[in-house]
Amino acid sequence: MTKHNPDSSILSIAKESLTEQAKALVRMADELGEEFEKAVQLILQTKGRVVVCGMGKSGLVGKKMTATFASTGTPSFFMHPAEAFHGDLGMLAREDLLILISYSGETDEILNLLPSIKHFGNKIISIVGNNQSTMAKHSDIVLNVRVEREVCPNNLAPTTSTLATMGMGDALAVALIKERGFQAEDFARYHPGGSLGRRLLTRVKDVMHTRNLPIIHADVPLKDAVLAISEGRLGLVVIVEQQQVKGIVTDGDLRRALVNRVDINQALIGDIMTENPITITPDMMLADAENLMLEKKIKALIVVDKNHQMSGILEIFDR
Repeated sequence: MTKHNPDSSILSIAKESLTEQAKALVRMADELGEEFEKAVQLILQTKGRVVVCGMGKSGLVGKKMTATFASTGTPSFFMHPAEAFHGDLGMLAREDLLILISYSGETDEILNLLPSIKHFGNKIISIVGNNQSTMAKHSDIVLNVRVEREVCPNNLAPTTSTLATMGMGDALAVALIKERGFQAEDFARYHPGGSLGRRLLTRVKDVMHTRNLPIIHADVPLKDAVLAISEGRLGLVVIVEQQQVKGIVTDGDLRRALVNRVDINQALIGDIMTENPITITPDMMLADAENLMLEKKIKALIVVDKNHQMSGILEIFDR
């Protein structure tokens, strides 16, 4: 007797769900047209904020949408339709643009707001699954997120439709990022607490090593330099003469010297140093310094001031 494997059934359901949702997004992309372009242009022309409003699952998607907009250069906030009907409409300014989300286009809490919004004169973009709905008919621009059915077995729980709505919101955000020329540095300004923000906003002087720097003179015996490299724990020593950086020797240089049978007891550190090493300034952005190290395939950079005197050492990915 063959035993039923519940895992295989569960996996097939999951794969079918993901496949059908992916197909729905592709269909929506194929149907995207002029209305989407108009929506992006209207948002770009808006002097106020983008106010997103939705109820239930649509509201949860709307909150994510506002978070994405706000962090990518489009001032935005979420307004709960029920709370708006009881006073929060006061948050709305005349120059603000509204994005109303309702798959049916007949959500009572949103329809109750339409007379006031029309009176205020705010422009409306609706994200709906029914172009003939009340909400769609009272909107300036309609973005259709209609799906053939939900992946819910009963075709009831909002699943594919919420994914389509979120996808439409992300498509708007990405188009706006492109149109605004929004760069990684701009993103970092809105995410100063994140790793990207720290990397893109941090300067070399904020993280470079400044204490117990491995500095020696060119006439130091090579065998003593080995100890200096070990004690410095940075895998290198910097050769300095009259306070000017003259060269660098890394642990790799030492290994190559030994392979080439350099007499460690007779040679001086200056004999194997790399002259005029690559240097950077303390005010250089950390991201630029990291890119330079990756490009040159080196793990550390010497930091010098305007007089070419050593200020510190930056290791790759110091943060």
